[in-house]
Amino acid sequence: MKQKKNKRILVIHGPNLNLLGKRETSIYGRLNLENINKLMRKLAKELDAALTIVQSNHEGSIVDLIGNAPKKYDAILINPAAYTHTSVAIRDAIAAIRIPAIEVHLSNIYAREEFRHESLISAVAKGQICGFGIESYLLGLRACVSLLK
Repeated sequence: MKQKKNKRILVIHGPNLNLLGKRETSIYGRLNLENINKLMRKLAKELDAALTIVQSNHEGSIVDLIGNAPKKYDAILINPAAYTHTSVAIRDAIAAIRIPAIEVHLSNIYAREEFRHESLISAVAKGQICGFGIESYLLGLRACVSLLK
C-alpha cells in the first residue's frame, strides 16, 4: 500500500508578529507567536500536513521565501502583517509562483484604520481570512489543506 504524502505548507509570519502577546493585546490578543505556532502544529498533525514556520521582519527575506517555496512546498499560509498594505514585492512574488497562498490576519483589517483597508496581497492569494484571532490561522491552514486535496 502506497503511503500518503504529507501536504507541505510554508507558514510566513510578517513583521512585528514576533511581538504578539506584548503589543496591542486589545487588537491582537494575548497569545504569543509560540502559542499560535503550537496550535497550528497540532492541527497540522491532525490534517496530515507538514509545516515549516518562519517569522521575518524583512521584506526581502519574505520575498526570497516565497520565490523558493515551489521547490519545497505545496502551499503558503501568510500573514504579511504591515506589508499587506505596502509591499508590491511580496504581492509580485506570490503572483509569480504556481502554488496557492492563503492570506490571514488576526484582526479584521477592514474594521481598522483606513490605510489598512487595502490589501495588495488579496488579489493574488487564493483567499483571505481575517478578524478571527488565532482562528484565522487555523481556518487558513484548513483552507490550504483543502486546496491540496
